[in-house]
Amino acid sequence: MMVLPLAPSARAQEETPAPAPAAEAPAAAAATPTVEERLADIEAYMNNVARPEKTSGAESLVKGPGPGHNAWQMVSTALVLFMTLPGLALFYGGLVRKKNVLSVLAQCLGCACMITPLWWLCGYSLSFGVDAKSALIGDMSNAMFKGVDPAAVGAGYYWISDGMWAMFQLTFAIITPALIVGAIAERMKFISIMVFILLWMFAVYFPFAHMVWSTVGLMCGPLNPNAAIKAIDFAGGTVVHMTSGWSALVLCLILGKRINYGREPMAPHSMVLCMVGTGMLWVGWYGFNAGSALGADAIATNAFVTTTLCAGTAGLAWALVEWIFKGKPSVLGFCSGIVAGLVVITPAAGFVGATSSIIMGVLAGVVPFLAVAYLKKMLGYDDALDTFGVHGVGGTMGAILTGIFADEKVNSVVGPLKEGLLMNQFKAVALTIVWSVVATAVIALIVKVVLGLRPDAETETAGLDLADHGEAGYEH
Repeated sequence: MMVLPLAPSARAQEETPAPAPAAEAPAAAAATPTVEERLADIEAYMNNVARPEKTSGAESLVKGPGPGHNAWQMVSTALVLFMTLPGLALFYGGLVRKKNVLSVLAQCLGCACMITPLWWLCGYSLSFGVDAKSALIGDMSNAMFKGVDPAAVGAGYYWISDGMWAMFQLTFAIITPALIVGAIAERMKFISIMVFILLWMFAVYFPFAHMVWSTVGLMCGPLNPNAAIKAIDFAGGTVVHMTSGWSALVLCLILGKRINYGREPMAPHSMVLCMVGTGMLWVGWYGFNAGSALGADAIATNAFVTTTLCAGTAGLAWALVEWIFKGKPSVLGFCSGIVAGLVVITPAAGFVGATSSIIMGVLAGVVPFLAVAYLKKMLGYDDALDTFGVHGVGGTMGAILTGIFADEKVNSVVGPLKEGLLMNQFKAVALTIVWSVVATAVIALIVKVVLGLRPDAETETAGLDLADHGEAGYEH
């Protein structure tokens, strides 16, 4: 078959391309910030304040975390974790007898490892749930870190990542129950401690973190205009030190004294470890207090200054008082005084000035010393490592002194709350004591019935390291 060529008209029709479709009208270009608005964002970042509204309707070109502020938050978070591991572990570990040193280290490790996934699962949400309406407890709106975006800001503060805010608060949640173990050291079963702490987090810690630091919290004076108790707590005087200190007292009373307590020496087995742990706690506390400014700004600097002054002054005051009453200034006295000073300044660090922190340091070195040296003997309780004497007494005093010394010239949030502040601090203190005491008593009695609290006398006498963990701290 012969194939004929296409007719010229047909060939031309085939070779001519079809006309292109009409182009769509270009979409309206998104508004961009003006130069003035961009500069305003930079000024907001430098001053650690909110990004200003833009009259152009444009979104900020720096919507995420600010590098400097967020970097300080990352460092602060690592420092607070450093307070527990290894700071508190070594501080407490040195103060117990060597047959129990690993038990204390394991308890600190157990707190860190158990609370971390618990915080992810529900703890963060019960403390800071974004949709929470209750003044007493959060909700499950951020369970399993739902909505916690590392690239977003605002959950904690204007320029820090929501992810870093969640991690920063996790480190507080870790160290708080770890403080309790100092009161019951050397005489409580590991499984019982872990179950107690698990229940205590739900009954005490999560509610107090919410009440004191959530925007709808019952006692959050700076953030909640409708707070029933308009108290202030910069870094955890009530949330951390009072809850753990008063809970420690109740738990050690229910648990009872160590075998042969008062009849045989129970001196620290290593003041070297204790001193090293104290130094780590002091360094880590800068993350605790200065980090609670939630940015590298003037408030953070003030907290750094007051923390240093109060800790050093309290260490000196404790040693001097011990020298007067006991005849010698001990290393343990210096260490205890430093920690007491750090505890007392915690709720006030970003609210008071340098001179006030010196006064608070003197009181921190004297009052907890009297509680440890005399009140404990007078009342006859066995607070093994003086958790109540330092954290309970010191945290309570710090919360009250915050109401006296808080200065709007140091931090402007104090101004609107100054009238009636001291009374609100007393109310916050009273609520914290009652809640912590009752909740701890109930939880301890439940654990006692279900699991028992103490090992048998033979195990306690031999030491908890081998019984609970199958290993010894020292093999020589």
